[in-house]
Amino acid sequence: MRFTIDEYAKTFKMSKEMIQNKLRTKRLNYIIEGGVTYIIVPRSSLEEEKRLEISRKNETPAAAPSPQPPKTTVGMIISLYQKENQQLKLKIKELEAKIDRLVNDKEQMLIAERQRIEDIYTAKDEQLKSILEVINTKLLLSHDNAVHDVDVTARAHEPAPLANGMIELKRYLKFIGMNSEERKQVRRRFEAAYGSDVRIIQKEGEFYVDLSKYDYTDFLS
Repeated sequence: MRFTIDEYAKTFKMSKEMIQNKLRTKRLNYIIEGGVTYIIVPRSSLEEEKRLEISRKNETPAAAPSPQPPKTTVGMIISLYQKENQQLKLKIKELEAKIDRLVNDKEQMLIAERQRIEDIYTAKDEQLKSILEVINTKLLLSHDNAVHDVDVTARAHEPAPLANGMIELKRYLKFIGMNSEERKQVRRRFEAAYGSDVRIIQKEGEFYVDLSKYDYTDFLS
């Protein structure tokens, strides 16, 4: 039998240095083939146990039998169906949760849209109310101006409207029913805007409004 230096070291549990020393001192038989050193060991000189060990190492291990696929049983089929059924239940729950979220989102959108529409109509109603109040005030003032020349004694203490349709501010505020404090607030607003707003008219220290030309609702609110 022949061994490489590595195989000899593993088989006989010797260091490579010791083997190299024995080779130099010719205490081991060896040959060199293709640049590889082979140590020659007669089979008869090996102990029985060592020969068996080498034989077992040199034997090619038999291929392990391939495992047989497990046989399909009724229990396995039932288990598979139960697993798929559980997965379907989970998917159904997820879909139901998504549907609930979509329905809730839609309801919230409808509520918000309804609120927005209500706010728009409320604002429109307020604007319409203001416009109607202005128109009504103008009609009443027109009516008041029409009868002023006839009933001079009844309103002798009030200044008459100017020829161009203007009326004194305090008289107008009293006419639309404002109390003293509200009239003071409106006058302060007129004073603050005087000189920068063309609607503010002042003659001889008194403010006047011209309802035939201008809208004063922003000063009255």
